Amino acid sequence: MEEKLKQQTGNCIKVVLFGPESTGKTTLSKQLAAYYKTEWVPEFAREYLQKKWDATKEICSYDDLILIAEGQMELENQALKKANKVLICDTDLLETKVYSEVYFNNLVHPDLDKFSIENTYDLYLLTYIDTPWMPDDLRDKPDEREKMFDAFKKALDDHNRPYIIIKGDRKSRLETAVKAINQLIKT
Repeated sequence: MEEKLKQQTGNCIKVVLFGPESTGKTTLSKQLAAYYKTEWVPEFAREYLQKKWDATKEICSYDDLILIAEGQMELENQALKKANKVLICDTDLLETKVYSEVYFNNLVHPDLDKFSIENTYDLYLLTYIDTPWMPDDLRDKPDEREKMFDAFKKALDDHNRPYIIIKGDRKSRLETAVKAINQLIKT
């Protein structure tokens, strides 16, 4: 199991979109990948949990989280091989850990905990809650957006992750992200 959660190394800058549900992570991920003409890593949990919901009408269980983490790292490691100087990740294992803490009373699988900390990224783009809530089959915390944002910010602070907060409309968000990523490319 541990091997499936290990991050492969590469020669590109790794950027993670991070934050609560329905805050524009996927939209910005796609925009950034197009801007840099590179790969983006979709959120494995979204497809996995949507298939589960469609088949059984069941939501995420604690046991799903390690499978989600393994699937996320598989997607990331595959995309890394094709990335062009920047790899855009729609999420990472630290985000999965935050959801585990929130939904399962601070219970986190030991391997998820370990690799959420060991796997590293050059920049986190913490998406703020100033986007409209878009309901779907999986989203369930429209009234807890601020609490969720605070949980994600705390995780970044607690683990000393480099991040900036992304706010505003789509154009502003893209401009802010590009400026920060370009600073990394220059160094």
